[in-house]
Amino acid sequence: MKFAEIIETIRISFEAMKANKMRSFLASMGVVVGISIVILMGWVLGGLDSAMMDTFNILGTDMLYVDKWDWAGGKSWKEVRQRKPITLEQVNQFSNKIKSADVAFPSAVNWMGGTIKYNNKSLENIQIMGTTSMHGSTSGGAILMGRHFSLFDDEIAPNVVVLGHGVYKSMFNDDNPLDKTIKIDGHKYRIIGVIKKQGTMLLDFIDNRAYIPLKRFIGTYGKYDRSFSINIKAGSEDMLPEVYAETRGLMREIRNIGPYDEDDFSINSVKAFEDQVAKIRLYVWGVGIGITVLSFIVGIIGIMNIMFVSVTERTKEIGIRKAIGARKRSILLQFLVESSTLCFMGALISLAGCSLLVFLAATYIPTIWEGW
Repeated sequence: MKFAEIIETIRISFEAMKANKMRSFLASMGVVVGISIVILMGWVLGGLDSAMMDTFNILGTDMLYVDKWDWAGGKSWKEVRQRKPITLEQVNQFSNKIKSADVAFPSAVNWMGGTIKYNNKSLENIQIMGTTSMHGSTSGGAILMGRHFSLFDDEIAPNVVVLGHGVYKSMFNDDNPLDKTIKIDGHKYRIIGVIKKQGTMLLDFIDNRAYIPLKRFIGTYGKYDRSFSINIKAGSEDMLPEVYAETRGLMREIRNIGPYDEDDFSINSVKAFEDQVAKIRLYVWGVGIGITVLSFIVGIIGIMNIMFVSVTERTKEIGIRKAIGARKRSILLQFLVESSTLCFMGALISLAGCSLLVFLAATYIPTIWEGW
């Protein structure tokens, strides 16, 4: 086939599509839907992986959290609720005995939420957390401005507070909050620091916290009928198995658990989130692949039907072309070019639309999320 003949065949194909614009557009829609789903599915999974990594960084890949509650949800709610609280005395015993960990310190949260007031502004349902100066040595205690608690704050327990990033933004916007006085549940506190932004779509509540010295927390909210948490920094991921084993053994000893009895506490880590996200990824992939295959089938059938109609409509034209010497492969090439162009148009529309959508999402969604 000569080059001029190929060019002429392509020109005829484009003229035929131009004469039937709406039909050509509708024929390419199936391809648009299929490719768009593939692109968006990859975007969603990429965002999920990014959120997962952010979550790991916040919680710390070398951190263990001993708690009454099981993050992974492996136990029934009723069973976990009936567990005895982890007392402050048990936490102190553990902290004194643990050998393999770099850091082990207690924390407690007022899950009912507190009220923070500054001038005429008021924030409700803010998590008030009691912790120690050791919290500042973890990724969750990284300071944006000011400082974290000192050993003096641990011992004397003055009315000082470190604000989570969300509380700081809501209360002060971008103003300097250091050394200003706020009220937490009616008690005055001086702001000494602000935690860096840490919230992700999996842990957005972390930014809406206010941290006060543990002794001050106990004096305000009490320690009885309250379960404390133990935050353990292993030092590295390689040390986690050793620290985990020692932690489990010590907690069983401290809580007087018999050799054949189950643990009445949980040792949580980022592994709990990793397993949950792996399940979510599997579901997204399954649904996405199913919809994609279905969309491509619909698109292929649509283009096939359109081309069938196109061939039927141009039966006389085909006959005339054959009568004046056109080859079968020239006619076949014309329809192949038409169908290929329809698919290519669908791919271009998909790429352009998804690129615009991703750009708008990257521009506006983080701003909206921070506003929440």
